[in-house]
Amino acid sequence: MLTHLITPLLMCIGMGLAYLGAFAHPAPHHLPVAVVGSSRSAQLLAQSINDKAGGDLEVRTVAHRSTAVHQLKHQDIFGAYVPAANGNGGAGDGNGPARADGSGNGNGNVNGKAPELLVATAASDTSASIVQKIFTPLAAQQGAPLKVTDVAPTADDDPTGQGIFFLLVAISIGSYASVAVIGGAGAVLPIRLRAALAVGTSFVVSLIGTAFAGPIFHLVDHGLWGLWGMAWLYSAGILLIGTGLHTFLKRWTTLGVMALFVMLNFTSSGGIFRPEMQNGFFAALHSFWNGAGFVEGVRSHVYFDGYGLSGHLWTLALWLVVGVLMVGLAALAERRRRTAEAEAAANAAAVAAAAVAATVPEPARQPVRGAVDDGVEEELEEAVGV
Repeated sequence: MLTHLITPLLMCIGMGLAYLGAFAHPAPHHLPVAVVGSSRSAQLLAQSINDKAGGDLEVRTVAHRSTAVHQLKHQDIFGAYVPAANGNGGAGDGNGPARADGSGNGNGNVNGKAPELLVATAASDTSASIVQKIFTPLAAQQGAPLKVTDVAPTADDDPTGQGIFFLLVAISIGSYASVAVIGGAGAVLPIRLRAALAVGTSFVVSLIGTAFAGPIFHLVDHGLWGLWGMAWLYSAGILLIGTGLHTFLKRWTTLGVMALFVMLNFTSSGGIFRPEMQNGFFAALHSFWNGAGFVEGVRSHVYFDGYGLSGHLWTLALWLVVGVLMVGLAALAERRRRTAEAEAAANAAAVAAAAVAATVPEPARQPVRGAVDDGVEEELEEAVGV
């Protein structure tokens, strides 16, 4: 019993290290933001913010408000500050007029009297909140309240955009919990049948996840078919990897899949904090882990017109390939194991037959040997069958 308690204790340690290591002290690390305007004052403002941030922010200048919106929708930046104008409308720097909406053809793109902050909450609500906290005091110094404009809002029933993360949690739990059933109760089945069960189970899990995202909780208001496809890719990868790992890990499989698809997966997915808000370890995992592929893929598909979607689909597809390879390795290992067991049984039977023959008197030796050989043959057939 004490040895079996090792597993939950390791889970406790792993979950604590993963979740607290990833979420305990969120802080921006080179978070890209922009100041709108190409005038000397805009450049000085961007440089001043950079100097004060000390590496927390990467502040650039963009000439036009429309350029800032474009970069936000491509997730190149996560906030854009439009300084206050000095008049009732936009103010250029002499090279051309700028309208109050910031889309003028002059270099001084500003937005009326009040300073404005452009954000995209669909990319990350927490990043948008951090950016707002950074620029609100700056607007206060200009003596005007900060106007916040969301250029990529989330669905009405998912105002924070974190519903996609909790959808990831549901699909992940349905997937890795099924691994224990297929690997445990289905251990007597051929590996090809277990793999087929894994693919079929992932299909059901993806349908359940899609139902949660669409008709039940309305986490997304369009693009359900694409979400379902990504959910199936994601779930199938987990189930195939777990099914293959069970051949090697046995009772440690649950701990193994939890480490891969909970401890390292949820924390690096970007569903709560984007990698720019995490330390280097989890930020690095975000670039290739399957949970990040699912979360960012759904965001790209639903909120950002598919920009960057192909890269996230490749991530999910590569994890599925790893699952297929893992099942192949498991099949090879199980075949070798069966061959070794059959050879061991044959050797044991031969030794037993020789021992019996040595104890039988010479006249009776021949018939007994034949009877023993028949018994050995039957035993070998049973061993191969098992």
